[in-house]
Amino acid sequence: MEQFFKDPSIYTLVRGPLVWLSFILFIGGMLYRVSVILKMAKEEKVIYPYLSLKYALRSLLHWLIPYGSISMKKHPWFTFISFLFHICLLLTVLFAPGHIELWKESWGINLWALSAKLGDYLTLVVLACLFLLLLRRIFQRDVSFLTSPMDYLILALVSMPFLTGFLSHHELLFDYRLMLTIHMLSGEILLILIPFTKISHMFLFFLTRAHTGSEFGAVRHSRDY
Repeated sequence: MEQFFKDPSIYTLVRGPLVWLSFILFIGGMLYRVSVILKMAKEEKVIYPYLSLKYALRSLLHWLIPYGSISMKKHPWFTFISFLFHICLLLTVLFAPGHIELWKESWGINLWALSAKLGDYLTLVVLACLFLLLLRRIFQRDVSFLTSPMDYLILALVSMPFLTGFLSHHELLFDYRLMLTIHMLSGEILLILIPFTKISHMFLFFLTRAHTGSEFGAVRHSRDY
C-alpha cells in the first residue's frame, strides 16, 4: 500500500484530475440536492406561498449567532464546541497556506493565507472538537440512541484530511509525499461525499432555516429559535 501511494503517477492523478473531478461531483451533487428540494417544495403547493424573506432572515440570524436560540442556551458546551469547530474548519479549509497555493495554481485565485503556526493550532482545535463530538455520540444517551454507524464514519471522514494534513506538514508517521497524497485523496473523497451525506447540511441549512423560519413566523406567528 505504501509503495502504491509513493508511485509518482498516483500523486499526479490525485494532484490533478481527481481535484477537478471531486469539485465537479461536489458542485453537481449539491445542485442536484437543491433542485430536488425545490421541486418537492413546489409540488407541496403550500411552501412557496408563505416563504417570507423577513422571517427567513430572522431565523438565519438567530441560528448563526452563538447562543441565539433556546436550544443553544440549553446546551451551552455543545454550542461552544460546535461553533468553534465550524469556524476553525472553514478558516483552515479556505486559508491554510498549502490550500492557498492550490487555489492560486489551479484557478488563479490569490487569497490571504494563515501563518503555518496558526494553521497548526486551528487544525488541532478541529481534531479536538471532532474527538469531543465522538465522545458525545458514545456517552450521551439521547444522542447515542440516534447514532448510526454512518455517523461514526462521517466523523472519521471529516477528521482524515485534517489529521493527514497536520502529519504531512510536520513529516510525521510516513514520508512527506506519501502523507500528502493521502491527505489530498481523503479531502477529495470527503468533497465528493458531501452532497450525499449529512455533511450537506453546511449548505442545505440555509434552505431549512428559510422554510422553518417562514412557517413559524408567517403561519404560526411564533419563533423557531
